[in-house]
Amino acid sequence: MDRGGWPEVLAPGRVGRREVLRGLALGGAVLGGGLMAAGGAGLLGARRAQAESAEFRSPLIFHSPRLEPFADELPMLPTITGSALTLAARVGSHSFHRDLPAVPSLGYNDMDHLGPTIEAHTGQPLHLTFRNELGAHPLGRDMDHTLHGVDHSYMTHPPTSFHLHGGATPPESDGNAMQMSRPGQAHDHHFPNAQQSSQLWYHDHAMGITRLNVYAGLAGMYLLRDQYDTGLPGNPLGLPAGEFEMPLVLQEKIFTDSGAPSARSTPVVPEGSWEGGAVGDVGLVNGKVWPRLAVARGLYRFRLINAASFSVWTLYLSNHMRFWVIGNDGGLLDAPVAVDRLRVAPAERYDILVDFSGLAPGESVELRNDEEPPFQAAILGEVAMPVFCRFIAGAGSGFTGPIPQSLRGGPWQPPALPPADTPTVFRDVTVSQPYALWIPPAIMTLNNLHYTDPDIEMPRQGTVEQWNIINITPDPHPIHLHLIMFRILGRHPLRTLEYQAAHPQPAVGTKWTPSAENFLGGPLIPPQPWESGWKDTVLVPGGSVTRIIVYFPTADELGFDPDAVFSSQPSQPGNIAPAHHEDMHGGDQQGGDLQGGDLQGYVWHCHLLDHEDHDMMLRFRTIV
Repeated sequence: MDRGGWPEVLAPGRVGRREVLRGLALGGAVLGGGLMAAGGAGLLGARRAQAESAEFRSPLIFHSPRLEPFADELPMLPTITGSALTLAARVGSHSFHRDLPAVPSLGYNDMDHLGPTIEAHTGQPLHLTFRNELGAHPLGRDMDHTLHGVDHSYMTHPPTSFHLHGGATPPESDGNAMQMSRPGQAHDHHFPNAQQSSQLWYHDHAMGITRLNVYAGLAGMYLLRDQYDTGLPGNPLGLPAGEFEMPLVLQEKIFTDSGAPSARSTPVVPEGSWEGGAVGDVGLVNGKVWPRLAVARGLYRFRLINAASFSVWTLYLSNHMRFWVIGNDGGLLDAPVAVDRLRVAPAERYDILVDFSGLAPGESVELRNDEEPPFQAAILGEVAMPVFCRFIAGAGSGFTGPIPQSLRGGPWQPPALPPADTPTVFRDVTVSQPYALWIPPAIMTLNNLHYTDPDIEMPRQGTVEQWNIINITPDPHPIHLHLIMFRILGRHPLRTLEYQAAHPQPAVGTKWTPSAENFLGGPLIPPQPWESGWKDTVLVPGGSVTRIIVYFPTADELGFDPDAVFSSQPSQPGNIAPAHHEDMHGGDQQGGDLQGGDLQGYVWHCHLLDHEDHDMMLRFRTIV
């Protein structure tokens, strides 16, 4: 393939690398980040060279049919607003590309794929009624019925759980993975919106099938406005608005010859079996494969989100022109950060400005990705998914305002970002994926625990904590905490082999969080400038210790009790009983009854959705 021209659909598909070719992958897992730094680069380079030959198509991974890029126009996502809204999850019929037929897909309200952008205002609560009106699941045959009580009835009557990602939300409205609605049922959510202007998003969070529900389309943007960032022309910050501000929901998929998305990336993993991380070989923006957008020759504000199930991307513009990051998960930065490339993990949002005024009429530039796949995927033939969309300059000038010099701390601006708080509690947590040389597959774990294990984190309200997230795997993991925003302190490389040798990992089910302070491989690496400010998801590199500063607010500060007990049942139960969760052992005092009774607290998890489903998600409570 010629990376300077139109892409061909090559490679990708992350094979179930923990089940297939385990002997090859094991070396990368044991050596952690060190192997990637040493021998991994040469191998990845060789795989890229192979992939750039049109003849190379690895038989170990699925491949989409070859599709012409930039054949479809970029869809504009509709916006809804109000103090009371209803969203219904439905099965639709969606064509992802001009040359693909319409196939079953999931969406919200009248959308066949994805959902409308919800626009709310800080300080103005939103009452949202979420209804499950789904029929047979388009990916029902890929459900793994060994995971967390996933019932066979889910194939035809799939449950859902609506989560506002990044929201400071009462626990009964947060979209707990065990608080599921079946078709015909509904749940009322109260979103206080008592937080600063930010770029949130919503998506499904149903236990054991989150990856399938989101991959099938249950995701959308949620923009929280304020008196500074109004979203209107003439706003105090001087930012593009109206037609010059738009969400870009980025995804990856693999398509079958019939045009249907495939949740599996390899023929070796049987249908109906969980896969450790499936990625795509084609890029989508707002539900279309490799679309094009006609742009005016001026400034645009793109509200960008990595809504993929697995892949981390390094994004850049094909002519390598610079652009500006003005905000991330939790809102605006103090000032724009000029970049020519941006690394974005699943669930991360970035608010960027792109100036097309330097393009001649008719000239085009593409949004591309050159992030290489992790070692364990590269050995099976996976390469970087190269492109998302093309921007084509028109003759008009569009928005011609300047790049703002500052965004916070000045007149008619929100307050400047405060320095990170000083922690009084230090908490070590671990990310691991125990390996074996045999089937069944490895389990993804936090703290070496199953989701149902009772030994959960219980930080006190009103306390500032430093979480040291110790990742002994070779893969990057985006870690997300519900309820709160945090600040990134920095990252250390980890001497993974020595750490594991000094602290042998017990069988899964025994909490394992040994300190890594004596095994750091170098000084603290500060966060990138665009990672400053408030975050709810942090990319934790393989073989590293990532430090974040977390404040757990009190009930008085939040306006609700974050430790309240709430029912696992939908608030509008309808006439369909929830499925039984035969293997959901629980009922422990700390976490609540996991067998259809009461729940308590929130969750933290890896936002690689394949990992979240099995079993890289744990509960936590904020206690008094």
